[in-house]
Amino acid sequence: MEDVFDKGIGDVFVARVAGNFVNEDILGSMEFGCKVSGSKVILVLGHEHCGAVKAAVDDVKLGNITAMLSKIRPAVEAVEYEGDRSSKNKEFVHMACESNVRKTIQDIRTNSPILKEMEHQAEIKIIGGVYDMDTGEVDFL
Repeated sequence: MEDVFDKGIGDVFVARVAGNFVNEDILGSMEFGCKVSGSKVILVLGHEHCGAVKAAVDDVKLGNITAMLSKIRPAVEAVEYEGDRSSKNKEFVHMACESNVRKTIQDIRTNSPILKEMEHQAEIKIIGGVYDMDTGEVDFL
């Protein structure tokens, strides 16, 4: 995240997890960043060629990865697409990545009354984007 937006360590709060889903720890970090420390924007940033999204697309089952991917699978399943729904299809993976970013934003609003209220009061913005690793550009959703 720091590299994408040319920021230094400590300039932004960053919570990373493969597949950019939210859990209690990440929500707590976001609440701390916004409510306590004054951050004004939450950016859910997916990226092209995401291995976690590809694994969720292919419904990989492997150790603790299975539970992790189960949090991404609903976003994959929500994509309306008639063609090849495998990780070999770049178009479908891109659509799944965008769907996952949108789902994560909704999960933040659903699972954090603090952040939802702050957004409602226009104290923060919750936005999403997809980072193109080939061009270095972020497409905001």
